[in-house]
This record gives sequence, structure tokens and C-alpha cells, in this order.
Amino acid sequence: MAKSLYVVGIASAVLVSLHADAAEQKPSYPSYPREPTVIEYVVDPSWPQRPERFGPPGGVPSIAVDQEDRVWCLQRSPEPVQIYATDGKLLASWGRDHFAGPHSLRFDPRGNVWIADFERHTVEKFTPEGKLLMTLGAPGKAGDDEAHFNRPTDMVITPAGDIFVTDGYGNRRVVHFDPNGRFVKTWGKYGSGPGEFVLPHMIVADSKGTLYVADRNSGRIQCFRQDGTLVEPWTNLIMPWGLSISGNDEIWCCGTSPQRWFKNGEYPPPKDQIFMRFSTDGKVRQLWTVPKGEDGKEKPGECNWVHAIALDSQGNVYLGDIMGKRAQKFVRMASE
Repeated sequence: MAKSLYVVGIASAVLVSLHADAAEQKPSYPSYPREPTVIEYVVDPSWPQRPERFGPPGGVPSIAVDQEDRVWCLQRSPEPVQIYATDGKLLASWGRDHFAGPHSLRFDPRGNVWIADFERHTVEKFTPEGKLLMTLGAPGKAGDDEAHFNRPTDMVITPAGDIFVTDGYGNRRVVHFDPNGRFVKTWGKYGSGPGEFVLPHMIVADSKGTLYVADRNSGRIQCFRQDGTLVEPWTNLIMPWGLSISGNDEIWCCGTSPQRWFKNGEYPPPKDQIFMRFSTDGKVRQLWTVPKGEDGKEKPGECNWVHAIALDSQGNVYLGDIMGKRAQKFVRMASE
């Protein structure tokens, strides 16, 4: 019996040894992916190289990147239109003493520059060098008819030349003009129902002609056909402040996570700062957050009332904010 126990003991020891050898041969995996699966962004603190001669900085309500990868910043400062290279070098500037409340800057398919001024109640078309070509609305006069705006916020120009304006802070509507600036129609009214607006703040169009309206204060992006028919609303995703769209129909939006605009008798400040990428079916394809800065003490990489978003051809993101009074470049660090 003792001999049998001895043999069994040896056999058990051999099995334990074999199991130990097998365990040592198992691969050891890291707890992180060797190839990046998450897209990250890091701020470039040296961008842009804004000259002191431009005067005190102001809020940056709009940023746009043209086909040559030039970054156009619209700033509420003495020199409102500022054009920079992606490395931060100043290329050109214009617009001094012309605007009162610049809010949005866009390009049409021919490369002309359009600027909405909510204080002057105008939407204007310029050459890239700043020569005025067309004015919609009556400068300095508010209204809600075919010839007047009341604090317009944004505009988009289709490949056919049609102009769609979000007449947003005063009126709550979208106004359609033909390529010659003649009134076509208007739609929308104040309300939180489908197709109504609390504040139509920004507008873009995709390659199929669908219009996307950031109804900021209601936390919705509403999608329309160009005749004003509602396609669908995207809700409970973001409080949409800024909108831009890429050539391959990627819709980018910046703002804050959903919150009530008016609560307990107060207007609460933004609780965070985010930007998102959507596909045209409303699915969120990407999300990134940046810290919210403290008024007057914002650090590089922080935003405070982020208002504008644009991307260059390399996927770098440019954000402009109101309280932080600056534009910033966030460098894309990894691919999908």
C-alpha cells in the first residue's frame, strides 16, 4: 500500500509539473490594445499666432476651413475675419469696422464667404478678399417679413446656389432665397414640437440636400428637406451649439451634454464641453470631451461656452468659444 501511495505521489508531482510548464507557455496579454482603437486629441497651445495689433480678443462664434486648408476664424474683436494656416501662421485678415455682432462664417461652392451678423440683422456675401457682393436683410432694421431678419444666426448655400438662413435669435424660422437673393419661402415657428424651433442656431446641408438645423436651446438637431418638410429630429444627444459637415457627409457638432436651458428660475451654465461626429442617419460615430474652463482662467485645452467647430483635411479639430475668447487647434492623435 505504501508503494502504491509513493507511485501515486510521483505521478501527481509529474502532472503538477506539466501543468506548470503549460501555464508558463501561455501568452501574456497586455490590458491595452497594441494598436490604438480610440481617437484622441491633444491641444496645440501655440496655435494660432494671433498678432497683438488685432486688439483685445473676443468670443469666437465661428470657424471654417476652406478647400486649401486655410482656417477662417470669426472673432468679435477689432479685426473680425482672421485667416490662418494649419501651422498657426496668419495669412490674411479683414472686416474692421464693418460688423456689429458677427455670428457665423460659411463658404459657398464657389469659394465666396458668407457672414451672418445678428446685431445688424444681415447675411452678407463677400469675396475671399473681403469685397461685399450681396446683402440679405436690411442693415440695422429688424423684422419678420420677406426682406428683414431678426438677429439671424447662420446660413448654408447649396451647390445650386439656394440660400437657407436660420433667422434665429429674434425670429424662429428658416428663410429660403434663390441664388439671386430673391425670397422663396419661410418655415418654422417658436415651439418644442416637431418642425418648430426654440432657437435655430446653426445649419448645414449634406450632399443629398438634406438640411440639418441645430435647435440649440431645445437640445435637438432637426433634419429637413429643402421644401421645409421635417425628416426627423435627433433628440437627447447634445445641446448643439456649432455644426459643420465634411465632404463625405460627416456631421460634426459641438456643445454640451443635454440639460434644461431654463431650470428653477435660472439659466444654468454649460456643465461640460463636448464634440461629436454623426452619420446622416443620426447615429453617433465619435465623441470627445474637453475640460470646461473657469471664466477668465481658461487653460490651453479647456473650452468655455464652445460655439464653433471645423476640421482640416488631416482630421484635426478647431474649436472656438465665447467666454474663453479664443480659437484652439486639437490635433488628432490616432486613427480608427
